[in-house]
Amino acid sequence: MALADHLRELRNRVVKSVLVIVVFTIVALIFHKHIESVLLKPIPQCDPDDPTKYGGRCAQVSTVGLTAGFNWMLKVALTAGVVAAVPVWLYQLWAFVAPGLHKHERKYTMIFMACGAPLFLAGVGCAFLVMPTTVEVLISFAPTETTPILPPDDYFDIATRMVLVFGLAFEFPLLLVMLNVVGMVTGKRLLGWWRGMVMAITVFAAFATPSAEPVSMLVMAAPIWALYFVAVGIALFNDKRRARRNPDLALDDEEASHLDLSVQSVSGPEAVEASAAPVASAPVPAARHEQMDDIT
Repeated sequence: MALADHLRELRNRVVKSVLVIVVFTIVALIFHKHIESVLLKPIPQCDPDDPTKYGGRCAQVSTVGLTAGFNWMLKVALTAGVVAAVPVWLYQLWAFVAPGLHKHERKYTMIFMACGAPLFLAGVGCAFLVMPTTVEVLISFAPTETTPILPPDDYFDIATRMVLVFGLAFEFPLLLVMLNVVGMVTGKRLLGWWRGMVMAITVFAAFATPSAEPVSMLVMAAPIWALYFVAVGIALFNDKRRARRNPDLALDDEEASHLDLSVQSVSGPEAVEASAAPVASAPVPAARHEQMDDIT
């Protein structure tokens, strides 16, 4: 395909993904009240009848401004639409890359699609598990004599970032398996990177979680560590399967392939019948014989 055709296909894939996200966003707008109540559950809201609830460390959710509620509704619906449309835009992304793969590599499309969406949703669920601890830690930084007033927009910005970051981070092991399937990286090399990968995942989790509390960081980093080693195991298994089919696959570019130099037995000589009468040759014409020189 020419470059213009690739760009045209990319545009079509993006348009399809956006249309599906818009449809799910419209559905989320209808049920935005229920979604908002779920998102606000991790916040320890102050109870006037029980000031000692949550150990006195609570927050008061309050909207500031006339359009704050409308903006909050749009953000909630749009994020819900992106999360709900995960299978669609993941498929469009893979469908754009799949034509560049070999025929035997395209059969993994459905496997990747079946794993990609659950991994993203698992990251979203992990973000919701971490959210209450994150909110409590952030509220604890406020002075003891004060009651934090938490605008929904500020809280939702933190929640959205955690949901998207956790979801995309859980796709990282799947990306490694995809790179191994297309032959860009081997399982042995991935296993050799385990120290750097563990450190990089830990640093990423430290920056991705908004709180400085180590529990939230470990809750995010530990599943990605486990998924990384699962991806390494799948890559090693895939390399062994390839090696059985092609023994020269593990050789370096400058290393010669194995040659079979074994000597095979030869059957006995065959008898040839000799003829006593010589084979008569065709006579050469006189005119042609005169044209021949000594060398001929």
